[in-house]
Amino acid sequence: MSAQSLLAARRPVPGVYLALVLTVAIGWLVVMLRGGALFNQATMVSLLHVAAGLGLVAVGQTLVILGGSLDLSVAYVVSLSTLVAAETMNGSDTALVPGVLLALAVSAGIGLLNGLLIARFRINAFIATLGVGLLLKGYLDSNYDGPAGATSPSLVQSLGYQRIGPVPVSFLLLLVAAVAAGLALNRTRFGHHLLAVGGDAEVARLSGVRNQRVLVTAHVLCSLCAGLAGVYLAARLGSGAPRVGTEGIYDLESIAAVVIGGTALAGGRGGVAGTVGGVLLLASIDAIFNQLEVDSFAKQVVRGVIIIAAVAVYARRTIRKGRS
Repeated sequence: MSAQSLLAARRPVPGVYLALVLTVAIGWLVVMLRGGALFNQATMVSLLHVAAGLGLVAVGQTLVILGGSLDLSVAYVVSLSTLVAAETMNGSDTALVPGVLLALAVSAGIGLLNGLLIARFRINAFIATLGVGLLLKGYLDSNYDGPAGATSPSLVQSLGYQRIGPVPVSFLLLLVAAVAAGLALNRTRFGHHLLAVGGDAEVARLSGVRNQRVLVTAHVLCSLCAGLAGVYLAARLGSGAPRVGTEGIYDLESIAAVVIGGTALAGGRGGVAGTVGGVLLLASIDAIFNQLEVDSFAKQVVRGVIIIAAVAVYARRTIRKGRS
C-alpha cells in the first residue's frame, strides 16, 4: 500500500459528524416542540454513558475490520468479562485490580483464539467468531440464570458513576482508548501493516508483512476492548450480567458504528475518528427517541435506514474514486 493510500485510509470521515450535528439539531427541535428538553444534564450524561460502553467495543471492532476481518463474539466477551470481574472482586476493594486484570486476560485469550482460528487455520472470520460466540453463549446459559458476583465499591464509584464536570469518567476512558488506537494506526508499524493487510493481503504478504501476526494482534486488541467495556458495565450494574452484551446487541451495534463512521467492511480504509462519530450518532438517536417515547421497533427501523444509507454513500464514493 502506498504512502498516499495510507494517508487516505487514516483520514477521518467528516460526513458522520455533519450527520451527527444535523441529527442533534433536528432532535432538539422536535423534542422542544413536544415540550421536552434534550440538552439537560441528565440526558447528556446518559447519552455519554451509552456511548462509552458501545464505543469501547466499536474501537476494537474498527481494528479487526480495518484488517479485513470482523468479530461477532464481542457481545459474549462483554458479558463474560462482567462476570469474571464481579465474581473475582466479590464486593471487595482489595480484589479490584486482580478482578480487572483477570477479566482482561480472559478477554485477550478469547481474542487470541479468534485470531488463530482465522489467521492460522484459515477459517472465515464470520464463521470463526460466530462459533466462538456460540461456545461462550452455551457456557453463560448453562452456568448463570441471572446476575452474579459483586463489583468493587471503588470501581462502581469511580468508573461507573464518577464525572468530571458533566462528562462521565467512562466516556473519558473511551476517548483515551480511541486516541491510543488512532496513534497505533497512524504512528506504528502494526498500524501500517494492518491497513496493508486489509487493503490487499497478498500484496502485503509479498511486501514482507507477517499477515498472521497482524490479524491475531488485531483480534486480541478487539477482545481486550470488549473486556474493558465489560468491566465498565460491571461497574455500572454492580454485578456480573450474563446477558448484558447480547441485550445491548454490542456485536451488530459495534459493526454498525464502524460502518457509519466510514470504515470499509472490506478493510484497508477508515479510522477510529469516524467510529467515535458513529457511536455518538447512534447514542444520540437513542437519547432523542427516549425523550419522544418512541417504541423500540421504530428505533431499529431508523437505525437500519441510517446504516443502509451510510453504506450506500460510501460505496458510491468508492466507485467514483475508482473511475477518476
